[in-house]
Amino acid sequence: MPEIASQTGLKVLLGIWIGNNRVKNARLIDTAVALSHKYPDTITAIIVGNEVLLHGDMTPTDLRELLLSVKARVNVPVTYADTWEYWLRYREMQDAVDFVTIHVLPYWDNIPTRAEDAAAKVAAIHKQVAAAFPGKEVLIGETGWPSMGRMREGALPSRINQARVLSGILDVAKRDHFRVNLIEAFDASWKRYWEGTVGGYWGLFKADHRTLKFPPGVPISNYPKWKLLMGGGMVLAIAIFASAWLGRRRKPWKANLPSWIAVGVLATVSGALLGIAFDKMTYESFGYGGWLRWGALLAASAAAPLLCANALMSGRTLPAFLELIGPSHGRTQSFPTLMLGLVQMVIVVIATGAALGSVFDPRWQDLPFASVTMGGIPLLTLSWLNRRAGARPIAETVFAAILGFSALYIVFIEGVQNWQALWTSGAYVLLGLSMYGVRSKEGAVQVKPAGS
Repeated sequence: MPEIASQTGLKVLLGIWIGNNRVKNARLIDTAVALSHKYPDTITAIIVGNEVLLHGDMTPTDLRELLLSVKARVNVPVTYADTWEYWLRYREMQDAVDFVTIHVLPYWDNIPTRAEDAAAKVAAIHKQVAAAFPGKEVLIGETGWPSMGRMREGALPSRINQARVLSGILDVAKRDHFRVNLIEAFDASWKRYWEGTVGGYWGLFKADHRTLKFPPGVPISNYPKWKLLMGGGMVLAIAIFASAWLGRRRKPWKANLPSWIAVGVLATVSGALLGIAFDKMTYESFGYGGWLRWGALLAASAAAPLLCANALMSGRTLPAFLELIGPSHGRTQSFPTLMLGLVQMVIVVIATGAALGSVFDPRWQDLPFASVTMGGIPLLTLSWLNRRAGARPIAETVFAAILGFSALYIVFIEGVQNWQALWTSGAYVLLGLSMYGVRSKEGAVQVKPAGS
């Protein structure tokens, strides 16, 4: 990297990735020292370690000794990079560095900051750290905002918010005269293994085409392909009404007004959310497993209102899982019912997995509010409007309980500022209620539409 930079006139802050392996540390330090002597006009400083104290890889005493040893061997300034809280916690490090390098990532703060307030937060933290280390320059080594991913309390990743935060940070840096490194140049998909969807979308450039996300003079939109997405939603809404009309032709069933109102609700909700759900699926899917998981959920959620609208008009009920995978003598022979049951099973299983992920690993788990709502409302409508008497199945009751308790816990840990979490929890509740409304085919009586 220093060799390439020297050919293009760029300057390099050379980082040494030290950890708890002393042999590897020594080898990397020797390499960095040699490079600093070979490219003195290119390497402007050496950063010895990145968030070593945060990760607990070294003690402050050992790190301080390592910094002093590197400082004695080079002719360029030496620093250490860590989150701003850890610099304030270990102020004894200041004598071992020529300047202080802090990381200020308002999205990842223990108390996340809203995008509208992020630039002011960065400026305030820089001022606080500068006051704690008088006489030392304070470089912000990492700061930025993600363009995609889940909310953390009130911190919302989006294209517009990323542009807003980066512009604001550059403005305050110019105003207050401090240096800033924006994280990062390009989206880094490899970071998604450790940080979830949001980890791969901090770049100023898109990873796939290496194109700038915010070209000068071009309006910024969270949904740049909104016309195409809206068109797809309109087609789905029309198809839902068509499916209901075809189901209405079944005799002797006669659909009533509540059923038609329900169809209108399904068409409106599904048509409005399809574009959002599709957009989320395209950037939240990662690897074959991710594309299979979120792609299957979107496909099932788009099919659910079509099948449920037809079932509402034709008098079919939401099947129990036993009618699909139970004993052979009790399985349904109806192809439309079989398709409806398979769609229901896909939605419930994937949504339950996502809900449990938000309970046990909430920091990285995406919040599929659009897809789960698209699937949950049709299933809930059908399970309660076209109801039949019978026993409440055990499996559906368990799923309902898991979804309900998960929804409550998600609201508790995510907070009321996170509208994505609130919406997703509400969708889980709707899906759980749909499962609670399912009745077993055994002992069932004639189905009657609501209001008859």
